[in-house]
This record gives sequence, C-alpha cells and structure tokens, in this order.
Amino acid sequence: MIQPSAFRHVPVLLNEVVAGLAPRSGGRYVDGTLGGGGHAAAILDRSAPDGRLLGIDADPAALAAAGARLAGFAGRATLVHGNFRDLGWLAREHGFAQVDGLLLDLGVSSHQLDTPERGFSFAVDAPLDMRLDPTGGETAADLVNGTPEGELADLIYRYGEERGSRRIARLIVEARRKRLIATTGELADLVARALGGRRGKIHPATRTFQALRIAVNRELESLEMALPQAVELLAPGGRLAVIAFHSLEDRIVKLFFRAESGYGGAGRGRLQIITKKPIEASEEENRTNSRSRSAKLRIAERVARSQESGVRSQNINEFIE
Repeated sequence: MIQPSAFRHVPVLLNEVVAGLAPRSGGRYVDGTLGGGGHAAAILDRSAPDGRLLGIDADPAALAAAGARLAGFAGRATLVHGNFRDLGWLAREHGFAQVDGLLLDLGVSSHQLDTPERGFSFAVDAPLDMRLDPTGGETAADLVNGTPEGELADLIYRYGEERGSRRIARLIVEARRKRLIATTGELADLVARALGGRRGKIHPATRTFQALRIAVNRELESLEMALPQAVELLAPGGRLAVIAFHSLEDRIVKLFFRAESGYGGAGRGRLQIITKKPIEASEEENRTNSRSRSAKLRIAERVARSQESGVRSQNINEFIE
C-alpha cells in the first residue's frame, strides 16, 4: 500500500492557477483532479478563514496523500473518490451545487508515472496496467490483448498521433497469438521493433503508451463530459481553470471555451474567456519541474444571465499579482 508521504506531485502553474481562480474567504471551490493536493492547499490558504473545497480523485493513493496534506485546514476540505466525468452529481451530493472556482489538472501525476506497478511507464518492466483508478476497470493489458487489429491501430493513431500505428498493431497481434503481452517492457520492445528501433530524444513507444493510457481511462471522453457540468456548477463570476498536457486535451478545452463564449456570433455565451492564449510555465518552473513543460492553462469566467451576450476576452495579466 502506498503511504501518503510517498506520493510525490509538484503542482504545475500553481501561482497562475491561484491568480486566475482568485480564491476568497467564504468561497466554494472544486478541484476535480485532486492529485497530491498542492493546488487545493493553495486555494484553501487563499480562501481562509472559511472558504471550502471539494477534492475529487480516481486514485485512492492520491486521496490519502491529499488528506494528509490538507489535514491542517480545519475540516474545510471534503475529499471523495470518484472521476471528474461525474463532477456534477458528486458536487451536488456533497453540498457544492454552486461554486466560485473549479480546477481540472488533466493527465497523470509524477508519482503515478514513477511508480512501476502502476504500469504507466516503460522505464522499468512492470505489469501493463495504466489505470488511474486501480480499484477496477479494464487495464492496458486487457486492451492490448483483446482489441481487434484495426481498432487497435485506429486507437494508437487517434490518441497517440502515431503514424506507424498500423505496423505497431500488426506486430502486437502477431505477438499475442503466441502469448499474451503482460508487461510494459514487452510492449515497449514490440513498438520499437515495429518502428525500426528508431532512437532519439523520445522513445519510440512514447506515443503508443500515451494512446493506451488515454483509452484505458477514457480521458478525452471524461473531459468532454466534465466541461459542461463545470459550467453548470459555476456561480456568476465563478472561474473554470483547466490545465492540459497534450494537444488533444487542449483543443477540446479551447473549442469548448469558444463555443460557450459565443465566439464568432454563435449564440449567447455563458463564459467569458480570460486567457486569449493558454498560459505556459516560466523558464524557471520548467527548470525545476520538467512536467510543466507541456502544460497549458486556460481560464474562463461564468457570466451573469443578464450578460450572456456580447462577452469579451480579457487578459490573465490583469489578474496575476
């Protein structure tokens, strides 16, 4: 069992998230992807003495770590096991029917990537799992060994943007006819062989592993489900902040924000876009936290019903201290 003290996760874009959400005393906030609780702790600190926060995470290890980290906030944090795709009913169930700020920090944590038995990484040979919630559901091994070749190729291409997806799928199917593919090392070796063993800064299996992780956890589907629920939960003036780590996620967020802001005259907007362009980490943060290099933060604000037309964009620099 993972001890809370062993859960390592450095929150990315922490100052920018806090500035964008602008927590205040008495406010109600939701962290839909709690992780180790770093963002949540900063939100609770800024919303003292009586701001409250609901933290949701699919990973029991993350919840245990966050519980320990947030223990000093005098019961102002409510932590629940669940997936952010169920954001709406989880929030209402725990008394957060209308909130002043909501954060989604997408992807996986450093701890999850660096824990071999979770099966997210091929750095160490380990069981091929990749579930953010290890308590149930299909594993990456189930997917690799049970998906028809054409579907597997499409999945790797769509979610990993891997041009060699058909060669990879063909070799996987050939290999699994002899014996099931059970470990990260076996799969990484197969992908490298399928792509001619090319080597460079990025391991040849990187895109395939990303694709399988996204599919196992239904990450893009969950994001598409969560965003409309988030808007419904926001009180007028409430902020939605989303940190994406690859182009597929960021595109979903970008297009959703545009649609909800009435971009291009497409109806009345419920959101006002705060970030004209996504906020990225500073060079200093990139040096100290390599995970921040691909992070993109977008923020939008819920407008009052009387203002749901003619919304305009504002620059985040107005809100960063």
